[in-house]
Amino acid sequence: MYNERQTDFMFIFYIGLLLVLGLIILTSASSVVGLQRFNDSYFFIKKQFFFGIIPGIIAFYIFAKLDYHVLKKFYLHIFVVACVLLLLVFFPGIGSNLNTGAKSWLVFGGYSFQPAEFAKLALIIFMAAYLSILGKKLDDFKHGFLISLGISSIPFVLIVAQPDTGTLSILFAILFLMLFFAGAKYSHIGALAGTGIVLFAVMILIAPYRAERFMTFLHPELDPLGQGYHINQSFLAIGSGGVFGLGLGHSRQKFQYLPEVHADSIFAIYAEEMGFISSVGLIVLLLLIAFRGFMIAKHAPDDFGRLLSAGIISWLVVQSFLNIGAMVGLLPLTGVPLPFVSHGGTALLISLAAVGIVTNVSKQRTN
Repeated sequence: MYNERQTDFMFIFYIGLLLVLGLIILTSASSVVGLQRFNDSYFFIKKQFFFGIIPGIIAFYIFAKLDYHVLKKFYLHIFVVACVLLLLVFFPGIGSNLNTGAKSWLVFGGYSFQPAEFAKLALIIFMAAYLSILGKKLDDFKHGFLISLGISSIPFVLIVAQPDTGTLSILFAILFLMLFFAGAKYSHIGALAGTGIVLFAVMILIAPYRAERFMTFLHPELDPLGQGYHINQSFLAIGSGGVFGLGLGHSRQKFQYLPEVHADSIFAIYAEEMGFISSVGLIVLLLLIAFRGFMIAKHAPDDFGRLLSAGIISWLVVQSFLNIGAMVGLLPLTGVPLPFVSHGGTALLISLAAVGIVTNVSKQRTN
């Protein structure tokens, strides 16, 4: 039952449960790589705690208390700041790829920040405010729909330049779903989907490494020691877990076999150690978060709150299933982390701030 001015504590509980689960599996998955790279088995969990958990919980508390309507007053400022941060990654001295292949980080001394994570939330805030102001004018293809696409495409261009295909996929999904939730015409949404498919096909064709990655997705068995190494090792980890898993801390693939065990590949380690049943449980937990989040959006007091909540939940759920789908071979590998589970201080900080916003919307929902 959804009562006015009643915080959705079940939503908070599900998020907290996912966060605790993420910390447990990250501690196990990152122990070997932490010891090998930094001579500290707890290196990554310490970073996650000090740069993700602590500031993230503070951000969650602030945004859970702050009336979400304040964000509407500054939606344009937030969007501009996000675009400026994305632009700064190309400046020598502060922009870095941190050996990831994409120039997507800002480095200040010993602290690194990924503007693309902030851009996801900024795009949601901007689109929620802009679409709620636009209202029925969104039906006008030229003066409503196209203008919305034109303004929101700025971060897309900057992400393509990095390049970061994974983040681009998430931003496109956010834009697509928010236009759908705002009531855009199906013909307009269909045209956007078709354009997106064409653009992604072009990106694959013009970049040999993307074409190789896509062919690996279609036929992972053809190059098991080259382009197909990552996905084949993921299959081996997941398959080794069986029904009940090898036991927490007993993964074999984390011993320098599976790449990025603390980040993109962490679900494979989870499946190996905890097994099929626990993996299904994790997916069910994500679906429960989606259900509670969309119910909060449904009962939001206004269009801005509805679009804001729906956009945030869509982002977190889409990103989660992009990660899991890639690990089980249903989708191409794009380097997308698993929210609240994978290592990444910036991602965790922004994600907790985002669910704080959804929590605030839940406090103001109607019956």
